[in-house]
Amino acid sequence: MMTKSRKISVCSCYFVHHPTLNCSCLSMYSYQLPLSYLDSSGKLTPFECGFDPLSKMRSPFSTRLFLLVVLFLIFDVEIALLFPVLSIFSTNTTLLMTTTLTLFLLILLFGMFHEWNEGALDWFSS
Repeated sequence: MMTKSRKISVCSCYFVHHPTLNCSCLSMYSYQLPLSYLDSSGKLTPFECGFDPLSKMRSPFSTRLFLLVVLFLIFDVEIALLFPVLSIFSTNTTLLMTTTLTLFLLILLFGMFHEWNEGALDWFSS
């Protein structure tokens, strides 16, 4: 005859080693949950940043803000691409890698200074 602790360990071993049974039990239980929280009016409307999309469909949008956001994304992605290179650079330094990294940074800095001279980074135009 099995003791109570032996029955518990056999049962727990059965549930741990059979993920299919676990998934089916969880899916049957989740089907019983009420689904009223899914139909809220806030979740049925599309998400737009700060304005109602149906009331002002033709409202003016700041092109300077758009340009600044695009420049930020470009330079942010380029800086993020430097992290793997710098991690390799600390362990293995070659002349090719050094010149490539220097050229990449010079092109990035040249682009930033060009946008600065063009006035794209000035928020207030004079």
